[in-house]
Amino acid sequence: MSDINYGVLYVVATPIGNLGDISQRALDTLKMVDVIAAEDTRHSAKLLQHFGVSTRLIAYHEYSNEQRLEKIVSLLLSGESVALISDAGTPLISDPGYDLVNVARERGILVQSVPGSCALVAALSISGLPCNQFVFEGFLPAKSSSRCQAFTPLLDESRTVVFYESPHRIVDSLKDLSAVLGGQREIVLARELTKTYETVLSGSVEALLQQIQDDTNQQRGEFVLLVKGVDKIALEKGVVSSEAKALMAILLEYTPVKTASAIAAKVTGIKKRDLYQWALANPKNS
Repeated sequence: MSDINYGVLYVVATPIGNLGDISQRALDTLKMVDVIAAEDTRHSAKLLQHFGVSTRLIAYHEYSNEQRLEKIVSLLLSGESVALISDAGTPLISDPGYDLVNVARERGILVQSVPGSCALVAALSISGLPCNQFVFEGFLPAKSSSRCQAFTPLLDESRTVVFYESPHRIVDSLKDLSAVLGGQREIVLARELTKTYETVLSGSVEALLQQIQDDTNQQRGEFVLLVKGVDKIALEKGVVSSEAKALMAILLEYTPVKTASAIAAKVTGIKKRDLYQWALANPKNS
């Protein structure tokens, strides 16, 4: 239990775009605390000014050293309350804050959540993909080889997998995704959520890659990339999915049945034997 003389560390969610999404509790908390620890004080100052919050700001971000962390903890131990905010959304969800929350809890300081906007949850809720089970992987690696390594486990992942991606890498990331999982895997791209130019696109990797290459406006803003999981029951029963059939149809235009089945099996996770049998049963595709 927290010492009654300690301050409280509040983890406060802020809007990811639409300022109307901030909660009354968040505003009350930001006005009530002694200090606000912000990822970017210049960015957050504009948000606070908009809502008439005059609480003192200090910087706390991923490059903050041990001294800055200890300064915030000492404020809490001396009885001052601190609100932790990131540039947008819920702190710690691919944003700084883990070390501070962890140390605060270890020192017996009370940590409370003031929940609100989160791009991950917002994207899942409108994606149309299964979200009863999902995996969040945060931001994709900058290098192509590392991205491909991140995508490889998705070959047999049955849960929806969610990534964050930046505008200058989205095209390359989709190319890598197509190379690893095949162009027919179903995905959703949620862009600029809650903002003026919010866009949610769904379809195959191949189709969406072509769409955003044709329309460079679709390459702007921050992205949430959601990848549909494979149907494990269908795999176990030897069912050839519609995505696998489409891939096989393309491969069979250029390669023999045996080769096409081997390639498609590697991409989809479906047994080579089942793909081979499907091709034989559908001679118009072979």
